[in-house]
Amino acid sequence: MSPPRRQTSRRVLWAAIAVLLLLIALAIGLRLAHRGSSVTQMVPPKPVGGPVVQDTPARVDYKRLQERIALLMQDRDTVGLAVGAVERGKVRFLGGFGETEAGSGDRVTPDTVFRWASLSKGVAATLVARLAEQKRLSLEAPLRSMGTSLTLPGDWSRVTVANLLSHRVGVVRNAWDDRLEAGEDPALIRSQLGTLPLYCKPGTCYAYQNIAYDASSEIVRRVTGGSYADAAHRLLFGPLGMSSATIGRQGLETAPSWARPHHPGKHEIHNNDIYYNIPAAGGVNSSIKDLTRWMLAQMGGAPTVLSPAVLEELHRPRVSTPPHGARGAMDRALTNAHYGLGWRSFDYAGHHLVGHRGSVDGYGSLILFDPQDRSGIVMLWNDTRQTPSRLQLEFFDMLYGLPPIDWLDLKPRK
Repeated sequence: MSPPRRQTSRRVLWAAIAVLLLLIALAIGLRLAHRGSSVTQMVPPKPVGGPVVQDTPARVDYKRLQERIALLMQDRDTVGLAVGAVERGKVRFLGGFGETEAGSGDRVTPDTVFRWASLSKGVAATLVARLAEQKRLSLEAPLRSMGTSLTLPGDWSRVTVANLLSHRVGVVRNAWDDRLEAGEDPALIRSQLGTLPLYCKPGTCYAYQNIAYDASSEIVRRVTGGSYADAAHRLLFGPLGMSSATIGRQGLETAPSWARPHHPGKHEIHNNDIYYNIPAAGGVNSSIKDLTRWMLAQMGGAPTVLSPAVLEELHRPRVSTPPHGARGAMDRALTNAHYGLGWRSFDYAGHHLVGHRGSVDGYGSLILFDPQDRSGIVMLWNDTRQTPSRLQLEFFDMLYGLPPIDWLDLKPRK
């Protein structure tokens, strides 16, 4: 004899509720296990974004490039990464990998904003070069005439604006960065650089600077009569369509998607204002989309904003940059190293390359391109190690049709 219809309906209802409760419990258990684990679950390496379809064949094997990025994302210290690639003036690849914050599950996309760190120096030099093209200043003007807080040791009456932008001011490398990191006012530190011993005759040798370099932001403010950030937006970011590009910590942290900084081991750290306080040296933020736009402009893709004459001033090698400290295989492969105005240049495999790398607490950045071929790669990441930068030569090996070299030098996880 079959049970009454009402009793059968109740059994079905209770069974459905039991299954639902079991699924909820399982989901909560997995979430708690994830939170309590000391090992952060890696976001799958499949990018948000990827190759951009073009009507001509690509020279770079982007499937292989993504495989190499996937290997990079297995590194224990890599949290999030964004990559853009251009071939012959056309965007071929835009991708985001990993997480904005370790363990969050929040994916990096081509719109995620990172810090540029020292790639910011190229912005400062480009601003000054544009103002020089407009006859509002001269790159050969004596620094003493520019009304900055900077002083230098010895006779620096002939030190020029171009000397400043090419790190030829005669003081020791990274002069008093430790005082900046201790919280001292950068303008005050700049005003005391003249008390340092003379490292070399100004204009004759290269010694990389941050605090001294930021005198260029004072030059921009004095010439334009506004803030440095306003000048960057009005003369560069706006005309180039770089809608995510900002200067300062607030611009980073108010972005709809922004990458948090991390130390090795995927430990999130507190963001700070130290290098934002010298905006010409390290103050810019943007997405990989806008860093790709910036590279296109530096290749000559926006001549109404950056003329060929301005680009020649910026990229022309002005001073040799001898190696400092131990160098890895990648740096040894980049020969004939020089500095222009806010830009480095190298030779690789018979080609001339222009670019820069950056690092600030919890972030890394890279831009490298072949100006004649109008091809290059840009990268942004949110940890302190420089391992991702090794990918640049894998890109150029594929671009130039060279035999592959394992520049990453990473072993797959078993």
